[in-house]
Amino acid sequence: MTPDSKAAVLIEALPYFQNFRGQTFVIKMGGSAMENPNLVEAVMRDIVFLELVGINPVIVHGGGKAISAAIAEAGLTHEFIHGLRKTTAETISIVEQTLNTKVNPTLVTMLKENKGAAEGLPGQSVFVAEKNMPDDEEGNPIDLGFVGKVVSCQTERVQELISNETVPVISPIGTNPETGDLFNINADLAAAALAKELKPAKLIYLSDVPGLMRDPSNIDSLIHSINHEQANTLIKDKIIKGGMLPKVASALDALHSGVEKVHFIDGRNAHSLLLEIFTDSGIGTEVVK
Repeated sequence: MTPDSKAAVLIEALPYFQNFRGQTFVIKMGGSAMENPNLVEAVMRDIVFLELVGINPVIVHGGGKAISAAIAEAGLTHEFIHGLRKTTAETISIVEQTLNTKVNPTLVTMLKENKGAAEGLPGQSVFVAEKNMPDDEEGNPIDLGFVGKVVSCQTERVQELISNETVPVISPIGTNPETGDLFNINADLAAAALAKELKPAKLIYLSDVPGLMRDPSNIDSLIHSINHEQANTLIKDKIIKGGMLPKVASALDALHSGVEKVHFIDGRNAHSLLLEIFTDSGIGTEVVK
């Protein structure tokens, strides 16, 4: 890049720096963005950059690959019901330990090594949950064991960290305070539930897809911007389906609850987070009201 082109990049980003300074972003990290150490390191640097320019990032992370490895190491196997992973009484403790004592501290350490301020929060200190019983195609409830859904969020500590310009890093584990049961929560749904409480400027899903596409096999069909009515039409037309369906449904729910904008971006691309937020063209899909 020439000096002029470098300067042009900074000038293009300037109004975004100004508009988002002091704003909160909830960022869900999952998919390949959590599985490739180099990509994780790049995302952590991007998040420190957000912190540096006055934005308040809040991270909700997954950890599917690490959980699968830990369960296999324990000599256990995964059980799937109608394509959905079940969490048993034996495996919920492995899930909790892997997320809270391995994945979460690793992310916090990376942020600190990049001179960011961060603190890890076990999800059960934030997410109040209950057993989740989704329906199968015939409308019958599916028992997935210790898989939960968020009932409410305890955000006092999260808000304190935001006020202290420290990045909260939160695992997708919930608890039922009455029974003490722990639940494995889909990280997309956990992030959306937290965003409904915090009402951030942005809810950002970092995963391993480029965004919303009319044809998943054709990158040229990427939808750069869409509103909630258009998204609902794509759901009715079954263009949005499968694993993207609950993700998009949770995003729309968050928009209706006060989140200003939702983004779906590909964490496999280096610095996709910065390119989506600080450039005019973006790199993924934005969902607006």
